[in-house]
Amino acid sequence: MSAVGGTPAEPVVNIHNEWDPLEEIIVGRLEGLLIPAWEPDMLGCMYEEYFDFYRTRGGEEWPAAEIQAAQRELDELISILEGEGVTVRRPDLREYGGQLRTPHWSVPNELGVANPRDSLLVIGKDIIETPMAWRSRYFETFAYRPLIKEYYARGANWVAAPKPELRDGLYKESFTAAGPGEPPRFVLNELEPVFDAADAIKCGRDIFMGLSSTCNEAGIEWLQRYLDATHPDTYRVHRLVFNDPHAMHIDATFYPLAPGKLLVHPERVTSIPSLFKDWDVLRTPDPCVPDSYPLYFSSKWMNANVLMLDASRVIVAAGEVNTIKAFKDWGLEVIECPFWNFNNFGGSFHCATLDIRRRGSLENYF
Repeated sequence: MSAVGGTPAEPVVNIHNEWDPLEEIIVGRLEGLLIPAWEPDMLGCMYEEYFDFYRTRGGEEWPAAEIQAAQRELDELISILEGEGVTVRRPDLREYGGQLRTPHWSVPNELGVANPRDSLLVIGKDIIETPMAWRSRYFETFAYRPLIKEYYARGANWVAAPKPELRDGLYKESFTAAGPGEPPRFVLNELEPVFDAADAIKCGRDIFMGLSSTCNEAGIEWLQRYLDATHPDTYRVHRLVFNDPHAMHIDATFYPLAPGKLLVHPERVTSIPSLFKDWDVLRTPDPCVPDSYPLYFSSKWMNANVLMLDASRVIVAAGEVNTIKAFKDWGLEVIECPFWNFNNFGGSFHCATLDIRRRGSLENYF
């Protein structure tokens, strides 16, 4: 795709890592978000204290005051991004009530689009619709289709991973999370490839994927085969396993923030891959979020779920004083934004956004 006069046009979609200067991003929506009903993958992902919550309240609206508080924080994040010159795009508004049915299962409602990081994986100029393991998220990418079609028309590549059937046999019956001292285990079987985009983190030619209760071995294998077929001898996909009894997504556990800087969870990451032997490694400081925040979907360790504007500037949740100090000591410029209320609905800054274009090129960092 060329501009007038033959000069190559800037790619509309261009993502190679987590830290090149950010130019365009999708920010999720809280409007219409519903409490998901209980489904089998939750046995591996959710914390036991909320099992009954989803079993009894699935399909209901979230408490209005909690949504409103989170919306104010999301609005502030958008203001910060736009103030830094970043183009912010949003998914379509949709209704998420009403039964969702396939030939193999049904759920009483969809979830919503608060966290675009999960359903779309952007690598280079490729947009990949991911085969997610939650039934309530089966058609989540439809809210992004107008944007995807626009990016495709302007030169991006667009592909969907095989749509999973999500039959009961994909999930282990009577699954229980690993206890202290036990090796990690996950709720998924290997009947078909499944993974969320947030199970992957990008570091140039190397992509790291965490085996989890939303990402199975078949999902990792599918991504490697796809990249081998479409970009021969270009990408290496690395399989990681973490000491996390509720493993779901990699971006609060293992996060290359910038060249030479790796952020890891102090307990979930028991060994650093040898590729990073020359990198500085920061173990995430203790989180500061108070106990009063319910965190329906996640743990307090969302303090590690940050967003890099470039290799030296990072957006961090206001109030996370331990993390803020550690990042400043590490040489990063910190931009604070309140976000603890949004954390209640599935994640923090990295989850609530999807990078579309960063100014940079594909490099090998190892």
